[in-house]
Amino acid sequence: MRASTAWADESFQEHDTTGFYIIAAVIIPASAQESARAEMLQAQARHAPAKLHWVARDDKERLELAYTVAGIDGLHVVAVGSPVHQRRQERARAYCLHQLVLELHGFGVEQLFMEARQPTLNTRDVTTVQHARYTLPKGTRFRINHLPGAGEALL
Repeated sequence: MRASTAWADESFQEHDTTGFYIIAAVIIPASAQESARAEMLQAQARHAPAKLHWVARDDKERLELAYTVAGIDGLHVVAVGSPVHQRRQERARAYCLHQLVLELHGFGVEQLFMEARQPTLNTRDVTTVQHARYTLPKGTRFRINHLPGAGEALL
């Protein structure tokens, strides 16, 4: 599948001695994005007033949401994870994002959308993507855009 965009979200779990950081991205062909967005908006209307958060859902809702996502045409999920020590969340995020760029490039992705954070943290993500591009073939196009989470159902 050759796609040009991917939509990503992250999860972070910290424990007293260790934890993990994961970034997962979905690749949806441009022709399927509007129907995917409509499906996610319907799921959001059933489960949450604003943005869907997995952690806030019960087991039944999680199963329903998993089936909704699995039913989206052309969907590929690319997940990258890393162990993370306490207070090293941003380092783990940068590692995962770097690896994600490399994986997404293999699927033909040129643009990644992620939920916006603070401007300085968004800038760190952009820098990480720029560094990842140095390991890709010369002339590779890949960029990251940050969007408000509640404003885009595909996030």
